[in-house]
Amino acid sequence: MFKPLTLITLFTLSFPSAVFADSFRLSSQDIAEGKFMSKAQEFTGFGCTGGDLSPQLQWSGVPKGTKSFAITGYDPDAPTGSGWWHWQLVNIPNTVTEVAAGAGSTKKDLAPAGSMQIQNDYGSRGFGGACPPAGHGVHHYRFTIHALSVERLELPLDASGALAGYMINANTIATSTIESLYKRD
Repeated sequence: MFKPLTLITLFTLSFPSAVFADSFRLSSQDIAEGKFMSKAQEFTGFGCTGGDLSPQLQWSGVPKGTKSFAITGYDPDAPTGSGWWHWQLVNIPNTVTEVAAGAGSTKKDLAPAGSMQIQNDYGSRGFGGACPPAGHGVHHYRFTIHALSVERLELPLDASGALAGYMINANTIATSTIESLYKRD
C-alpha cells in the first residue's frame, strides 16, 4: 500500500515541469490573444503590403533552471501540410525578458546580443509577417516564448525551421503563447 507522500511524489514525477510553470506569462503591446493583428505584422511581398514588423513581446514568471529563451512564431493553418514558420529567435540570454517591436528584423540591431535568427519559411532570416492566401479564412498565429534548460542551442547557420523546432522542444522547461489572428479577403 502506498503512503500519501509516496503517491504525491509519484504524481509529481509523472508530469513534466512545464505543467507546474503556471506563472510563466507572455504579453505584448502589439498583439493579443484571440484578436486580429494589425497591418504592421503583415508580410511585405507575395501580394501582401504590410509593415513586416515583429511584435513587441515581454515575459515574466521565468521558471527556475532557465538558461536561455527562444521565441517562435508559427501558423498551423498555412495550406502546406506542415504549417508555416514565421519566426524563430534562439539563444536569447536568460537575463532578457523583452524584445522590442522589430527585433525580428535582420536589418536593424534590435535582437538580443548573442541570439540567432533562424531562416523562416519565406526563405529569409528573421521575422516574416502574416500573409495567408486571400480568401483562405482566418489563420492563427502562435507566438511562443520557450524557457530552455541549455544556454545555447547548437544549430548550424542554415538550420531549418523543423531542426530548430526540434532542438527548442527537446530543451523546453516551460512555454507561454499568445495566439493572434489574421486573414486576407
